[in-house]
This record gives sequence, structure tokens and C-alpha cells, in this order.
Amino acid sequence: MSEHLSAIMEEHGEYCLRVAYLYVKDWAIAEEIIQDVFLAFYQQQERFEQRSSLKTYLVKITVHKSHDYLRSWKNKRLVLFEKLHIGASKRTAEKELIEGEERTILKDALFTLPIMYREVLILHYYKELKVREIADILGCSENTVKTRLRRARRLLQEQLEQSEWEVLVDDTF
Repeated sequence: MSEHLSAIMEEHGEYCLRVAYLYVKDWAIAEEIIQDVFLAFYQQQERFEQRSSLKTYLVKITVHKSHDYLRSWKNKRLVLFEKLHIGASKRTAEKELIEGEERTILKDALFTLPIMYREVLILHYYKELKVREIADILGCSENTVKTRLRRARRLLQEQLEQSEWEVLVDDTF
């Protein structure tokens, strides 16, 4: 592996890993996706035309690989398996602790949104990309991105307002 690729992985690897995680919600799977991203980049780096930044190009590959995983049989089988074993105690105390520390009200609300709305919010607010860059990554028009952002904000706001009252549902007076 060339020093050039190693430098690229060092510079952009963690960022792409976080993007992949926000899609698939599993660190191990996100790491696999990032391996695929850099392998694909290494094998086809001559296709990078430098019309956008390298970071944007790698994020675009990451988004596509994440979408591929979410559509894959492996993912669908895993989701089905988890649904069939809802009552099974397959969580370790360590895993519970890690997930408890990572969880926030905003993240929970964000993950309830459909992927097309979640991804624009993540790319815009967490990754601080401009509408034009998001449109390039997703392969859609800037107006589509703006519409999705507007709808996503509304859905997220509704979700957050609803979660404020969930606490009172369980209280007994």
C-alpha cells in the first residue's frame, strides 16, 4: 500500500467511519464499509476527477457503500433475526454501558427518521456540508436537498416534541 493512500486513510478515515456509522448504526459494520471504501478508492483512484474535494469524493463512496449495505441480504437477514429474537437476552453489560453512553435524545430521534431525511441532516449539520456538496454526494438536485432538509427538520421537531411527553406517560400519580 502506498504512503499516499496511507496518508489519505489517516486524514479522512475517521470522518468516513462516522458517516458510515450514522447510516448503519453499528461500529463493526461501519468499519467494514470503510475498508471497502478505501479498497474501492485504491483500485479506482484514477477515476477521481478532482471536480470536488477528496473528502467529498470519499464521503460519496461511503454513502453509496452504506446504502448498498442497507439494501443487502446480509443486513435484511440480521434485522429479521433480531426481530425474531426480541425476548432473547443477547446483550452484554459492556455493550449496554457503551450504548447507554452514546445515546442521546437527539440521536434517538434522528434515527427514527427515514434514511432520505436522516442522511441530509447528518451531512448538513454533523458533517457541515453545503447543499451543493450534499447534492453531489447523493446524486440529486440542490432543490431536492433543500426540500428534504425542510421536511427532515419538521419531522425531527415533531419527534422531539413527542419525546418530551413520553416521560409523563409512564408516571403514576
